Amino acid sequence: MTASPHGPAAVHLAQLNVATFRYPLDDPRVAPFVEALDPVNSAADAAPGFVWRLKEDGENDATAVRPLGERVIVNMSVWETREALWDFTYRSGHLEVMRGRRDWFERHAEAHMVLWWVPAGHVPSIEEALGRLADIRANGPSPHAFTFTSFHTPGGAVAVRA
Repeated sequence: MTASPHGPAAVHLAQLNVATFRYPLDDPRVAPFVEALDPVNSAADAAPGFVWRLKEDGENDATAVRPLGERVIVNMSVWETREALWDFTYRSGHLEVMRGRRDWFERHAEAHMVLWWVPAGHVPSIEEALGRLADIRANGPSPHAFTFTSFHTPGGAVAVRA
């Protein structure tokens, strides 16, 4: 984790998104996604405001981490600010990969992404992240679990609940 410039009571922004593959990871139709993994992950690691991202032990990505079933992948990361995550997501090469998502992933009928505040230095667990996703799915956006469009500032929303 990197230090945050926001002072001693600093918080960071955690994010989880999930995607359900239309085809197996080794299917040629998914090859463009697989080929983009290393460059996009390297760009995230070098992005201003990046703090941490989930990786499988000994790997550079988390594609083998499948807590929601064999066809569902998870992406989880922590960022210093909303702006840092937004810039990486929508103002970098990551956007080009997102544009191809319908070729590789099914449309989700329910929330597939969640944001929440964590104390600086906290590394969220998969269980914590899935709890936040379940919360936004069940209750909608709140200070506990929100999205870019239903964003909540950190004031009082930093309690870590699994």
